[in-house]
Amino acid sequence: MGADIAEQLNEETRRRYVKGKKLGEGTYAIVYRGHLAADPAQAVAIKKIKVNADYKDGLTMDAIREVKFLQELSHPNIIAMHAVFSSRNQNLNLVLEFLPLGDLEMLIRGSDSVAYGIADIKAWMAMLARAVHFCHSRFVLHRDIKPNNLLIAADGTVKLADFGLARGFADPYSPMTHNVITRWYRPPELFFRARFYSGAVDVWSMGCVFAELVMRTPFMPGNTDIDQVSVISRAIGTPTEDNWPGVSSLEGYVPVAKDKVNPVQGKQYYLGLFGLVGPLGVDLLMSMLVLDPRRRATTRKVLAHDWWRAEPKPTKKEELPKKGGGESRVGEDLKRRGGELENGRSDKVARKLDFGGK
Repeated sequence: MGADIAEQLNEETRRRYVKGKKLGEGTYAIVYRGHLAADPAQAVAIKKIKVNADYKDGLTMDAIREVKFLQELSHPNIIAMHAVFSSRNQNLNLVLEFLPLGDLEMLIRGSDSVAYGIADIKAWMAMLARAVHFCHSRFVLHRDIKPNNLLIAADGTVKLADFGLARGFADPYSPMTHNVITRWYRPPELFFRARFYSGAVDVWSMGCVFAELVMRTPFMPGNTDIDQVSVISRAIGTPTEDNWPGVSSLEGYVPVAKDKVNPVQGKQYYLGLFGLVGPLGVDLLMSMLVLDPRRRATTRKVLAHDWWRAEPKPTKKEELPKKGGGESRVGEDLKRRGGELENGRSDKVARKLDFGGK
């Protein structure tokens, strides 16, 4: 009897939505534009996750995580999942809010057509900080924050998406994988194979997004994991026992000869690169990109920073710069298997930054 009721409820949910045109198809998912059957003006995105016989119950762990965390996390700056239903062939369908203006990466790369300033950066970073603080307050790590996981709603609101690598961290004694977060946004402790870590990993990624919004190019684009550690060492400073007590006990840490150690960069260096956001903005950025995760700012400290209250005030979301052509990107951004780690589109615009001459 229970199975019949479940089937009936599933069917009722399925009938509530109408699938429209296909927006994109990937190996793991197909994304459709859809709408509420009762109100065609209410658009949704329907992400159909393909059943794969290689996985237990036909679903990847990423798909299960995505459903679990989106059901738990309801916040104005996190993509909303309205419903889940299975179709007749057992594919899982996630009904997500429709975010038609693409993602933050589109705006960063759109230097030919999208002009934005400090007030806009402040608004986008505040929305990201609120989303991540909400996740951390619910003991959830996102573990893949980057510009193309920050989708933009019709009213300009930025929403954190792709929870395929998310993980609960309520138990501090439970080891976690270090193989998470897209390389350019991954903090040094994960390259050193730390198995116990905190919200500090997401804060590092937020700092990388902040830097990228200012520079309009990725701040630390490494070509391989080993190269990424070198890029971080040149950009921020070489991790050593002096600036990060205990780092040498991490499994993946390799000591560096004294004459090869880059000193931790000071405020003048950051002002030279990121002076656009002013001394307070630079101070906030530096607090997010501290090598030692225990000394990195928490999301609570980030949100309490004086930069948000300094002039200029954050742009109202309705007045934020927008870029056309975002609908096709909804398909691009949502068709990926949750938490895919390759740098993808960003690789095409990688620009090696020479920090040695600074």
